[in-house]
Order: sequence, then structure tokens, then C-alpha cells
Amino acid sequence: MAHDLVIRGGTIVDGTGAPPVIGDVAVDGDTITAVGRVDSRGHQEIDAEGHVVTPGFIDLHTHLDAQIGWDPYLTPVSWHGVTTALLGNCGVTFAPCKPADREFLAEMMETVEDIPREAILSGLPWDWQTYGEYLDSIEQLDPAINVAGMVGHAAVRFYVMGHRGIDENPTAAEIDEIADVAGRSVRDGAIGFSTNRLPAHRLPDGRSIPGTFAEAPELEAIARQVGAANGLMQNVPWYQKGEIEKDLELLGKQARAGGGRVLFSVVETNSFRFDDPHHIVEAQRAEGLEIYGVTVPRPGGFVSSLHTNIFFPSWKVLRETPVDARLGKIRDAAFRDELVRLAKDDPASERFASGLRFMGLEPRPVYTRSREDNLVAMAAERDEHPAETWLALMLEHDGEAVFHMPFFNMNFDAVESLMARDWVVPGLGDAGAHVSQIMDSGWASFLLSHWVRDRGVLPIESAVHRMTGRAARVLALHDRGVLRDGKRADINVIDLDRVAERQPRVVADFPHGKNRLIQRAVGYLATVVNGAVILKDDEHTGLRGGRVLRSTDSP
Repeated sequence: MAHDLVIRGGTIVDGTGAPPVIGDVAVDGDTITAVGRVDSRGHQEIDAEGHVVTPGFIDLHTHLDAQIGWDPYLTPVSWHGVTTALLGNCGVTFAPCKPADREFLAEMMETVEDIPREAILSGLPWDWQTYGEYLDSIEQLDPAINVAGMVGHAAVRFYVMGHRGIDENPTAAEIDEIADVAGRSVRDGAIGFSTNRLPAHRLPDGRSIPGTFAEAPELEAIARQVGAANGLMQNVPWYQKGEIEKDLELLGKQARAGGGRVLFSVVETNSFRFDDPHHIVEAQRAEGLEIYGVTVPRPGGFVSSLHTNIFFPSWKVLRETPVDARLGKIRDAAFRDELVRLAKDDPASERFASGLRFMGLEPRPVYTRSREDNLVAMAAERDEHPAETWLALMLEHDGEAVFHMPFFNMNFDAVESLMARDWVVPGLGDAGAHVSQIMDSGWASFLLSHWVRDRGVLPIESAVHRMTGRAARVLALHDRGVLRDGKRADINVIDLDRVAERQPRVVADFPHGKNRLIQRAVGYLATVVNGAVILKDDEHTGLRGGRVLRSTDSP
């Protein structure tokens, strides 16, 4: 009897960390039914000879909560082999929500994650109050890939306390209610609960979002309820000396209180190397606590181009120029001279330029430059001011030159050291957020192209395990993440010789014509989601195989 789909003759990297083997994968319906040698034909076949066959990748840190309303393909991540995306990070979510609070939650998401308020309010149905009802609603949107959601601390606090939840800590009774709402949300399908400790995540009025300064008893009470329902506790710590140590200790308190899994964002900054405070996490894991970190496997940060607003701080006149008119404006010599004068008169210009790294002129962006290989150094070679060099490159390349301005994970040795740890999962691309400023969503393609193929630092089986089997364990997804009989058919077929990111570009495809950054990929022969081939030869097929994955789906 023929199978629905057979992926034939590929190098199978099964997601467990086991060495690759040559073989076939058969799929019937939404399920893998054979791995190894498959003699039966398939109604559909994919020739994978010479290519790697992997489980679909799992992205543990996205903010696609709004974009799912108008982009069922959840780009860019679905171009990069991601078949499951985790929504609801950083404590900011759209549920639970009383009808009167919709604008508050939308405006909070706009200021924290740079997602336009108008797009949020008009692009989603807003037909829910509880988190379970929210999941029911987004399930009707028929996404192309799987999504799982966490309930956010800011939303829960506001739901229980209203505006008092911004500046005040809850009473004992309110702590019980907050914890009860969090636990009920997980029992209704949320994969977990997210909280934020970063004061820079602010409301429109400048105050930090609700829950930022929550004390240990509140977080422990929440963790007990969430852990009892087998949910995940996700944290964004504050990477500032004197604060990060306290926030990492809070991870352990949550894990002990709830007996469950804890995930946090782990990064290297100018102030912190990975080895500085993270001995705290190592000690907690030595206790048997299940704590994981997620990080981008390359420098992460802003994109500077003529199409974004990330350029010299003094260039207000260019920021106020419509994007489609900027190239014409800088072609005018007098306008360029004025921009250069403004930059030369501003002491912040040199510091800004020292943070910019040219991403090159090839289709594949360059993310591997050292800190010293920056715009200041380029300008010195040309005997120019950095502003002159920036403008010249824009003119030389019809406005398409792109710079990267990383602000975390700048040191490749430190990134390599962190990725060697068995508690770290690659990700943290922030897909769906900071849409006009940052584009790190192609992290999976970078991991494969740079760390596996170009550098040979990570064996393919280790890299794939981190993006699949290990990530599935973090979410307690027992039915996917590995290529095994009986598991859900989330699968990638990848040309490892070609796989790579493409240069980030700005498109105007958000509601109300709003701009966002995207990043395409090459080297993905096919991506299968629950048995449906949603991507073929780097392009979407029109099929949508995704589901809303709930905590109630797995034992």
C-alpha cells in the first residue's frame, strides 16, 4: 500500500543527537509511519539524496502573537525550517483580557515589541477573554506552522489588579488570584507562563510593564500553579551587575517551588561574559533543577539601512523623509552635505558608527565581522567621515546597502562557549517583534551554515538536536522533535551545501501599509508540517499544516 509521502534516500539526522544514517521517511496523514528503508511508493515523493532530513525546528522565543492574525505563514521563520513557534514571551500577551483592556494590551505590545498598535487591534478578532478562548480563536486562523502559547505576567497582573498592577505589588489575596489565573491558563492549554525583569520594557507612559519588579513570593506562587499543570516558566532577566545575579537566583526559586521547567534568555553583552554570572545556573542544575537558556547563535541587534530609522542620531531630517523618497533625497549633494555636517557636529556620531558592521554586497549577509571591523574603520580607509562612507555606500548600491548594529552576542568565542552547554537551546530571534529595527529570525539557517558547514564546530547531529529534540523537551512536546515512527510529521529536507540567510529587506505588508523587516532563506528543499508540504524549494506551496499545540495535548 502506498504511503501519502515518502522522503527518499536522505541523510537522516533524527533529532536525538545520534549519528546520521542514510534512509527513507514515510508519512501517512500527520504521522511518521516508517524511518529507515521504505519499499512502498508514496503518492508524493521527495528525492532527498545528498541532502539532510531533520525534524522541523522549534523556535522558543517569538512574538508572532499579533502577526498570526494576518500572516498565516508566520514569516520569516517558516522560510527557515521552523515548524513550531512559541508565542507569548517576555510577559506580554493578549490574554487574559477584559473587553475594556484591549487597547492597553495592544499599546503595551507596541511599545515593548515595536508592533504597530493599529495592526494589532484591526488584525486580530479579539473575541476572547480567557487564555483558553484565545487559543480557540487563533486556531481558527489556520496557521501554516504549529504555534504554542504562554500566558504573560503583564496581562495576568492587569487582568487581576488593573492599573494598580503597574506600580504596586499584589496583596496576598491578589497573589493567590494571579497564580490561579496563570494555572488555569495552563490547564486550558497554555504551554506555560512568561515574565519579564527588564525595566526597559515599558508602557507608552514610560513606566515598566506590570510584573517587572515582582517579588519572589509572587513568582513562587505562580510557579507552583504552573508546575502543577506541567507548564513552563519563561523569564527575561535584567543583565545588569547586581541585578542579574538576583534574577538568576529567582530561576532556582521558581524551579524549586513548581518542580517544573524554567527557561530564560541568556546573552553576552558589553557588561557580561557568559561565564561571569552563569555559574549560578550550573549550580542550580546540579541540584537537579530543570533550567534552560535560549540564545541567538550569532550577534543580534539592529539593522541600519536607508529603509530603517537606524542611522546617525542627528539625522532627524532623514527620519522625517518618507522611506520611498530617501534615495532621491541623498542623491542631492546639498542634502548630503547637510547630513554630513550634522553628523560631524554630533559627538554621538563616532560612537554610533563604531557599532555598525557592513553586511556585505553578496546575497548572503556577513554576520562574522569583529568589533573592530566597523564603519569607523571603513571610513578611515577611505579617508572620510563615517557619515560620508554610509551615504556613499547607499548611493553606490541604489539604497540597498545594509549594516548590522549588534548589541548582544558580539563575541564569537563567547557564543561558541555558551552553545557547548547542554542546557542551552538556540533561538531568541524575536520573530514578529521589533519589526522595523531588528531581524534575527534567520538564526536556524545561520547555525547550519556557519557553525556546522563553514566552521565545522558543531556536528550536524548536535546542531539539529538542539533545535529539535532538546527544544521539544523544554516545551514537553512528546509527539514531535524527533524522526521516529508514531511521531508527528514535522520534517525538513535541507541542502546543507547551500543553506543560508539572505540579506534583510524592508517590505510594506503589515496592515495599514506598515513596514517591517523580513529575511528569506535558501537551501530548504521542503518543509513538512503535520504531513503537509508547506514549503518547497524555498517557497510556500499554499498548504497550511499547522496546529495550536496545547499543554493538554501531551501527558
